[in-house]
Amino acid sequence: MTDEELIGQIQARTYSGLIAATNRTTGLTADRWPSPSACSIAAVGFALTCWIVGAARGWTPRATAADLTLRALRTLSDAPQGDAVSGVSGTRGWFYHFLSMDTGLRAGDCELSTIDTALLLAGALASARYFDGEAAEEGEIRERVAGLIDRVDWGFMLTPSGRFALGWKPGEGAIPYEWRGYNEAMILYILALGVEGSPVPASAWQAWCEGYGQSWRERPAPHLGFGPMFGHQYSQLWIDFRGVQDAFMRGRGLDYFENSRRAVLAQQAYALSNPGRWNGYNDQLWGLTACDGPGDFLQLRGLSIKRFRAYSARGAHDFDDGTLAPTAVAASLPFAPEVVIPTLRRMIEDHGAAIYGPQGFQDAFNPSVTRAPRAHGDIRPLTGWVGRDMLGIDQGPIVAMMENHRSDLVWRLMRGEPVIRRGLGRAGFSGGWLTEEADQGGLSAPIP
Repeated sequence: MTDEELIGQIQARTYSGLIAATNRTTGLTADRWPSPSACSIAAVGFALTCWIVGAARGWTPRATAADLTLRALRTLSDAPQGDAVSGVSGTRGWFYHFLSMDTGLRAGDCELSTIDTALLLAGALASARYFDGEAAEEGEIRERVAGLIDRVDWGFMLTPSGRFALGWKPGEGAIPYEWRGYNEAMILYILALGVEGSPVPASAWQAWCEGYGQSWRERPAPHLGFGPMFGHQYSQLWIDFRGVQDAFMRGRGLDYFENSRRAVLAQQAYALSNPGRWNGYNDQLWGLTACDGPGDFLQLRGLSIKRFRAYSARGAHDFDDGTLAPTAVAASLPFAPEVVIPTLRRMIEDHGAAIYGPQGFQDAFNPSVTRAPRAHGDIRPLTGWVGRDMLGIDQGPIVAMMENHRSDLVWRLMRGEPVIRRGLGRAGFSGGWLTEEADQGGLSAPIP
């Protein structure tokens, strides 16, 4: 296959997996599948964005994509909210991290999540931008999204430091940790700063940036480091950072897009050096992020004892147990296609159907684990451990970021979104497309 054919195949297969993971009645998308699980509200935000791609690509009729979008929005906007421990979806416009797939109500003892709510709302805003037609369903999409945005009490989760808390639990209050850069929470701050009449002061962005100093890396090229690749991908799924800069990036002659490109190259360089001596690592086989893993256990490897984990964040020069995640590579396509495409080919050529099938890639695999106690997956010949599931927060970014590489679709939609433009402006961003008039002309038409 040509590069474009390969990208198109991966994207379409992954999209079909997301469809399979979505409840056709409630419109909610599972955290993981095929294992039974609750809905992840972040996965819903990614899926809402992917339905746009499916409609634009002709994989799903526009009316069907609008219907699926509207089912999720109705479930989320109609589910009760309040401070009760159960029987609610969240409080003050914020949502719990996990919801029942059937009812949209809090699942288990999970936290009210600021970042996951932001990822959900970003996907909802993209839906409202794309479904701009006169059909009653598309009008209702726009109304429902506006209602979800308007009811969020942004100040409720803001701490005295001017930063957002990670979350909140009934009877316990705010989780005693804050979102302090650099990581995936850029989208949270930009949305909060950009909503009309926002109570969040512009100084919140500077408070967020105060964490940047400890994240700066000089090798292999100067950049803000964050080990797992998802931290470089999530916000940039919706925001085109090419050519727009805040004060920090202006002072270093970078933008966040270039920063993420350097993070990709840093992962590639780390895999090539392979300090952990893991099987398979090289310049065409890398990919560390938050993903499933072989399990929580210790195992002798060579002359040392290595720690392995089940689901965990993994990153270059952070925790690394030899587990590779295709989403770390595929969702980085816009940043460094010359590095990403050969790695995707290598993964498929070396491991084939063990990790890649009709619904895309399995979440993760580990060539260094050929036996494991209580393995959270299967041991495959030549490939080692392979996860049984696919995760919505990993599969969704593959579809959307591949589309940004192919057509700029999501980026172009969101360049016209007033919440994004205001948020970037209040955070001190300038230059690039921010100097241009917002234009959505033809963006809701099918992609040829």
